[in-house]
Amino acid sequence: MSIGASIKNGLVPIHKAGYPFIAIGIVAMAGFAFLSASLAWLSAIVTLWVCYFFRDPPRTTPVQDGLVVAPADGRVSMITEILPPPELDMPAERMLRISIFLSIFDCHVNRAPIAGRIARIAYTPGRFFNADLDKASEYNERNAIALDTIHGPVVVVQIAGFIARRIVHWVAEDHRLEMGHRFGLVRFGSRLDVYLPVGTPVLVAVGQIATAGETVLADFRGPMSERGYSTT
Repeated sequence: MSIGASIKNGLVPIHKAGYPFIAIGIVAMAGFAFLSASLAWLSAIVTLWVCYFFRDPPRTTPVQDGLVVAPADGRVSMITEILPPPELDMPAERMLRISIFLSIFDCHVNRAPIAGRIARIAYTPGRFFNADLDKASEYNERNAIALDTIHGPVVVVQIAGFIARRIVHWVAEDHRLEMGHRFGLVRFGSRLDVYLPVGTPVLVAVGQIATAGETVLADFRGPMSERGYSTT
């Protein structure tokens, strides 16, 4: 393998949603180059950070019915039982909620926690409290996706945070999602909640660092199941 090919293989892909911001950074860097070297360097650093923020690395997802994987990179901030988001018009029965908080340094490409058909998508405008707070699930701007799965209803919610101002998804109702496949992102810093039927065996703890598409949050069949893997 050539040196060029080795370098290319070592670079992490950048999601296309970041291209406009990278272009703005490059233009700003070029403009500042005529005014101030310090501003030009600052623009270069910000542009590199934007490239880092929109990175979209491949992930190796366990392939097995019954598993629920993390929909986002970040820290497991809360595990509780609560009613599902009201905008989805689901039965008023408590569900198990696992929350993952993303800092501005985490990869923000979101992945499906489980395979299933999208039964409903509901966007709710709202506030921009710190996404690490419990009230963010109720009051912040969010996008809720309800999935019909062979294990019952599963919900994944993208929640905007204090810095985030844009929730993006590229899926539609009746579309089928495969576990670990990309479905959206949130700019810049946010939280994702996963709602599961009460009683689902949880395999993570509060404070644990999760990797989107790889970390197993729960297993409907219990913790000892054998697993295969695929890279996406």
